Amino acid sequence: MKFFVDTANLDQIREANDLGILDGVTTNPSLMAKEGIVGEKNVLAHYVKICEIVEEGDVSAEVISTDFEGIVREGLILADLHPNIVVKVPMIKDGIKAIRYFTDEGIKTNCTLVFSPGQAILAAKAGATYLSPFIGRVDDTGWDGMDLIKQIVEIYANYGFETEILAASIRSSNHIIECAKAGADVVTCPLSSILGLFKHPLTDIGLAQFLSDHKKANQ
Repeated sequence: MKFFVDTANLDQIREANDLGILDGVTTNPSLMAKEGIVGEKNVLAHYVKICEIVEEGDVSAEVISTDFEGIVREGLILADLHPNIVVKVPMIKDGIKAIRYFTDEGIKTNCTLVFSPGQAILAAKAGATYLSPFIGRVDDTGWDGMDLIKQIVEIYANYGFETEILAASIRSSNHIIECAKAGADVVTCPLSSILGLFKHPLTDIGLAQFLSDHKKANQ
């Protein structure tokens, strides 16, 4: 399973990359604004900075337009920034139409804001590189976000769809584990959720004991 970090914070991206476990980055206009990156020129330049850190990994850059012509226009600008840019497109009718256009042009895409198996089928049929089901937001509605992942995994396996399932809206380290069990290809989440995988009380207790025993043995 691939690990993407969902952020526009360069320090967090560097930290994840230095750990040796970073496979890519997803970001969006809200995350850009959170880092104080405003204005089209600055946003585009920031995407390039992210790509330079990730080097070989995919970096999802989101379009703002919701009409076909606008999505294509923005997507082409984003794709020209760096070979690793993946154009993130919303799950709407014109979005699916644009994904097919980008696919035919050899441009990678990430279909975002996905909340149902039916939407997942449409994205795969259009040739999306990645599909982003928002499991945390599904949970917020009282439904089971992880069940959505399982349904999509089953459907894609039935028909050999090559679209990778990129589980988004990850809220905890346990979400990552459950996504791995369900068969998601990728998880994208805050760095804190990934760092949470390190934590276990028995590890802390064991390490403290080892260090104590070492100190006693060398006194």
